[in-house]
Amino acid sequence: MTVTNEVCLQGRLSRDPEEKVLPSGDAVWVLRIVVPREEGDRKGVDWIDCAVWGGRLRRSVAAWGSGDVVEVQGALRRRFYRVAGSATSRVEVEARSGRLIRRADPA
Repeated sequence: MTVTNEVCLQGRLSRDPEEKVLPSGDAVWVLRIVVPREEGDRKGVDWIDCAVWGGRLRRSVAAWGSGDVVEVQGALRRRFYRVAGSATSRVEVEARSGRLIRRADPA
């Protein structure tokens, strides 16, 4: 049996990607992809957070904007951190590659 952790998302950016500098000094680009969900009568959307840590993808993501349709490939990660002294965690996609599919329609 082969075990794998691979994620491929196609969706629309909910806002402009944002570069964040962590207390460690590391920089990460954070983006949120809105992915339509159609499961019978339960139509809706999922909001998926993605993190881009390095490489050429960081330069590409910096040029993406709110409403752009993008595709991202990566792995699902659970990240642990502290907020006001309490340990917490979140699940996000750690993106290793991606591409712009279509720019947002001009307003």
